[in-house]
This record gives sequence, structure tokens and C-alpha cells, in this order.
Amino acid sequence: MGVNNNIGSVDRVVRLGVGGVLAAVGLAAFAGVVDLGGVVAALAVLLGLVLVGTALVRVCLLYRLVGVDTSGSR
Repeated sequence: MGVNNNIGSVDRVVRLGVGGVLAAVGLAAFAGVVDLGGVVAALAVLLGLVLVGTALVRVCLLYRLVGVDTSGSR
């Protein structure tokens, strides 16, 4: 009883790139390199980590809820 992947290759690469950049910008804001504010920095890190995490496991729960599958398996 495994979980079916619903994130395709292009989607995965985009999530890794955008998520990595968001997390890096958020961490840079916490380090004082970029002036974004604490709440925006925290949201950027959180969203970045979610995007990277979903790319790594190739499953997006939001996609599952709305019936989206970019993996081409259906």
C-alpha cells in the first residue's frame, strides 16, 4: 500500500529551484543580509522547505486534493 507519485520531472525541478531560492532568501533575511522582516522571512523559509520536501518525496497533498497529477502516471 504505497503512495502514488503525483509530481513529474519538470514540476520536481521547478519545485527544487524555487523552494531552494525561497529558503535561501528567508535564511538570508534572518541573517540580516536581506531586509524582509521576520514574518516574511519565516514564510519564505517555510514555503521553500515545503516545496523542496514535496519535490524530494514526489507527492503533493494539495495536488491530490484537487486531482492534479503532473507525473504522467494516469
